[in-house]
Amino acid sequence: MTTVDRLLTVDQVAERLGTGLRFPRRLIEERRITFVKVGRHVRIPESAVDAYVSTNTVEPIDLRRPSAYRRAA
Repeated sequence: MTTVDRLLTVDQVAERLGTGLRFPRRLIEERRITFVKVGRHVRIPESAVDAYVSTNTVEPIDLRRPSAYRRAA
């Protein structure tokens, strides 16, 4: 986390990910994303959300070239 990294609320993270509130809360509970406790409040660094998205991004496969995923007829 950098010194200028914004701390986001769970609501802000859910909006940024396009999910409901339960999803970022589950990420926190399962320790799958970095978070900061500020008193009794939970905040998630903006860089942690970016890292989570980049880590879980799946690249598309090119179906135009032959691959092991396709079967011969």
